[in-house]
Amino acid sequence: MKKTLLKAAVIILAAISLNSCLAGKYMCNYALKPTPHGVDDIERTRHKADSLKSGSTLWYDTLKEQGLLKDTVITGYNDYKVHAAYVPAARPAQAKGTAIVVHGYTDNHFVFLYLVRMYRDEFNYNVLFPDLQYHGYSEGAAAQMGWLDRFDVEKWCEVAHGIFKDDFQVVHGVSMGAATVMMMSGDELPEYVRAFVEDCGYSSAWDQFATNLKQSFHLPPFPILTSASIVCKNRYGWSFKEASSVKQLAKSDRPMLFIHGDADDFVPFSHLQKNYDAKVKGYKEMWVAEGAVHANSYAKHPEEYTRRVDAFLQKVHSMIKDGTYPEGK
Repeated sequence: MKKTLLKAAVIILAAISLNSCLAGKYMCNYALKPTPHGVDDIERTRHKADSLKSGSTLWYDTLKEQGLLKDTVITGYNDYKVHAAYVPAARPAQAKGTAIVVHGYTDNHFVFLYLVRMYRDEFNYNVLFPDLQYHGYSEGAAAQMGWLDRFDVEKWCEVAHGIFKDDFQVVHGVSMGAATVMMMSGDELPEYVRAFVEDCGYSSAWDQFATNLKQSFHLPPFPILTSASIVCKNRYGWSFKEASSVKQLAKSDRPMLFIHGDADDFVPFSHLQKNYDAKVKGYKEMWVAEGAVHANSYAKHPEEYTRRVDAFLQKVHSMIKDGTYPEGK
């Protein structure tokens, strides 16, 4: 009887393990290889850009026809070719700096043209806006949820510095782009990378996927998310818990503006406080966009969004001028 029960237990455990492994592979593919994506999704996101700010694609196409807006490709992390577009400030001789604008999950450089226009036309910044791996015109095996993307964005900062010869850069990201911003903020960076703006970024890939797993499938993280994280580690070299905004923010000492809509239930609003509290060094600000759902803070409050980002950047410029940047140094 004992031997029979033992054999049955072994068979059951093996079945559970196999099912967890298969579910983990499915979850990894589901999360990191969304469809449509990349070039096939460009037209949808061109329309999305116009829905977020009217006339965006016409603005983009006009500047491109004039030879002001250009494309460039570099070799990024893991030797994938990655793409970005860039455009000089409206008044180049008086440019206040350069903005690197980083898009979100399943989006591309077109989607956040409202930010590109804000920085260029209203703030008089040069702007470089890349496609992350597996998005837009960039190559890539899968979405990297900001963790490996941060290395490409750091390269883009160097490229932008070479093009515009700037000494003030702000890196501004939305959603997965915001997580990329927070993750890179804890790395060693050139002096000219001065400030960060994160808009509705998640605290870690694990936390975000756990939320999605519960919302979409009504399942707890264990064992499927654990298995999916192991698959990701084997395939791409990183785990979901390793991809942590919170851990990187603990090392960040440069000014950062945190933005999040209080009606966001995709990246839950609770992530804002968790991220904000994790940054214990350097200047920081927080703005809660009332009534805004995910990645909707600008669309909901365009004038206030613009004013708050502008005021934050002016504050950072003042800190540099009066010798208090970054705080604590």
